[in-house]
Amino acid sequence: MNLNRNDQCWCGSGAKYKKCHIEFDEKLASLKAQGFLVPSRNIIKTKEQIEAIKRSAKINNAVLDLVAENIKEGMATSEIDKLVHDYTVSQGAIPATLNFEGYPKSCCTSINDEVCHGIPSDHIILKNGDIINVDISTILDGYYSDASRMFIIGEASEEAKKLVEVAKECLDKGIEAVKPWGFLGDVGAAVQEHAEKHGYSVVRDFGGHGIGLDFHEEPFVSHRGKKGTGMMLVPGMMFTIEPMINAGSYEIVIDSDDDWTVFTEDRSLSAQWEHMLLVTEDGVEIISK
Repeated sequence: MNLNRNDQCWCGSGAKYKKCHIEFDEKLASLKAQGFLVPSRNIIKTKEQIEAIKRSAKINNAVLDLVAENIKEGMATSEIDKLVHDYTVSQGAIPATLNFEGYPKSCCTSINDEVCHGIPSDHIILKNGDIINVDISTILDGYYSDASRMFIIGEASEEAKKLVEVAKECLDKGIEAVKPWGFLGDVGAAVQEHAEKHGYSVVRDFGGHGIGLDFHEEPFVSHRGKKGTGMMLVPGMMFTIEPMINAGSYEIVIDSDDDWTVFTEDRSLSAQWEHMLLVTEDGVEIISK
């Protein structure tokens, strides 16, 4: 869409293009001409979209808080799913995972050597010493949000507690690397360096993703990388950082029975935290956590 200087800006602000995004667009065009990979306009969120996505994220955060208040030893993972589903629906929202590409539940519950996409079940009971990732995604009025947290059930081993702690540090390092007009590769480099410093590996087959107007948008956010490479990070971009950190090898396998649950190939422990972020003019804002 080519705009004249006096046309209304594409972002929906109501302001004239010359008073709004013309300098932004000219900067992107210049960077692209220099050979940099820049985001397309369709993944740059407008102010109106950002506010709507934040309303979705408010529910998503509240659901994770509810899980934190109730999760305990002896609880079936299906009970977690029911908490998530009932609260989400009560707020006029929809669990984004439910029926997504055939996924049967309203959240993912991944325990111990499960990397991601664990399916809640009446037959899976939380035990003392388990570590579990609960991954929540919400749709409100067509806008998406996404985040996950780790929980330690009872008294876990020192090995498990350290993995959970370092996985959170990896997420924090990734967020610290997000700078407006920086590079996506900076994020992966920061996560990878911290994980490997502690003798852990980073899962390669899955990563973070753009989000907001759809569940999974561009860009793919690798948790491995090289500084100064990849797509440029510009204000208005929204994506998740969600490193999956394994105590052993990075290799994974998918359960052949349910075609969803992802395990570490060597059956080592795995931990993951996920936050959803907005790149701003002067930094980064955590939207869902």
